[in-house]
Amino acid sequence: MSAVTLRPYQSAALDKLRAALARGRRRVMLYSPTGSGKTETAFGMIHGALAKGVRVAFIANRKELVHQASRRLTRSGIAHGILQADNTRSLDARVLVCSIDTVHMRGLPDDIGLIIIDEAHAVAGSKKYRELLFKLNRVPAIGLSATPFSPGLGKHYAELRGALFQELVTAATIRELIDLGYLVDCDVFAPAEPDLTGVRTQRGMGGELDYNERQLAEAVDKPALVGNIVSHWMKHAAGKPTVVFATNIAHSQHIVTEFERAGVTAAHIDYHHTDDERAAILDGFNQGRYTVLSNSALLAEGWDAPHAECMILARPTKSLIRFIQMAGRVLRPHPGKGRALILDHSGTVLRLGFPTDDLPLELDDGKANTSSTRTQERKASEPKPCPSCKYVRPAGVHVCPSCGFAPARRSDVEVAEGELRKLDRKTKKPATPDRKQHVYSQLLQVARNKGYSSGWVSHKYRAMFDVWPRNMRDVPATPSAELLSWLKSQQIRFAKAREKQQEGRAHG
Repeated sequence: MSAVTLRPYQSAALDKLRAALARGRRRVMLYSPTGSGKTETAFGMIHGALAKGVRVAFIANRKELVHQASRRLTRSGIAHGILQADNTRSLDARVLVCSIDTVHMRGLPDDIGLIIIDEAHAVAGSKKYRELLFKLNRVPAIGLSATPFSPGLGKHYAELRGALFQELVTAATIRELIDLGYLVDCDVFAPAEPDLTGVRTQRGMGGELDYNERQLAEAVDKPALVGNIVSHWMKHAAGKPTVVFATNIAHSQHIVTEFERAGVTAAHIDYHHTDDERAAILDGFNQGRYTVLSNSALLAEGWDAPHAECMILARPTKSLIRFIQMAGRVLRPHPGKGRALILDHSGTVLRLGFPTDDLPLELDDGKANTSSTRTQERKASEPKPCPSCKYVRPAGVHVCPSCGFAPARRSDVEVAEGELRKLDRKTKKPATPDRKQHVYSQLLQVARNKGYSSGWVSHKYRAMFDVWPRNMRDVPATPSAELLSWLKSQQIRFAKAREKQQEGRAHG
């Protein structure tokens, strides 16, 4: 077994973890940013435990993370077994890499003396993890996370006679690692922000509130918005290895199709692919056979591709956890990679701040008005997109670092050339090209469902926008509740008009 080579901040984090355990802390959370090598820090802890004759269980919540940990342990020369469904083997090994689902069903060996939990921000929202810690509350447990601010991670439980995690140890902040050269900084462009009116929220990753997945997909998976993603990538990131985070599988596939139409090699990956298929797709991206790799949620955790220079965020989110996990995929350094690039088509950066901003590093006790409410939006950043090129400027930066544009100051309002108009509640939604295309696409789908002619589509389009459709793409889209309601109102209006006309003829 070879020793693990640690960076200075990782060695310091290990010392802090050991000190916390020595003070009687049983459950300690380690914060280490995405790309900082928190797994290697954990391996340092494993080495120390094995030297003392302590048996270790390394637990993850996804099959892919179990496999990844096993591969890394093998490269580090640490012999281990696996406790994961049909993949279970070598259960007598001193180190076991485990799936929490299998642990919940079968339990852990009685002589486990240290538990390490990967992606531990999920623990508070997982009954399986909580029950494990309740049952083995005398066994030291170390949580690993780049986002340790999920609601309830510091909540007190009678079964534990204390908090779920009792102490937070910080390895280093994102900004510190950028300054030391262990991570790269990023530039952000926010060329578009979808209309999320009517999209409800629900509990999502780590217990945070996030958008309803189905409604979100309806709002963003539109032909014009997808085409906008490709055109802006061509402008700002052409040729750069790029990872895309979409709303769902269909949205991701549509984005890939548009890239391929533009002559860009692209691939989609999801949970439905077999292990061999996923491995082939990831290898194709790593080897440069694909320039763009698109997914919805598969690659947000535990995936490493340091050569990836650009992230396209096509999935709006309110979850700071989800946002930081996704953005972290492109912050790893790589030869020739000076800075990462984020193309935000979701409005997330403007809502949550830059992914390199300081994070709320404290364990949430689950009570109201604590860190769980403060993590939703980091108002202190107040980033703004440049009116000219859409480069996202930090707070207080007036001249755009990207294009040099300096907006004319009018009180606190920044303006670029173009028409400004006041909107009130009675004002119609702006008839932007994106909106016109989306309405046309929805009408196409209704016409196909009902067997209507292309003339019906044109007339309904004209009824809404007062012009005939021109240069529209023949791409159908799922009709929204809003459009169907409008069509119904048109039918009612037509029926009433015809009724009045018939009454007039009868009286005449």
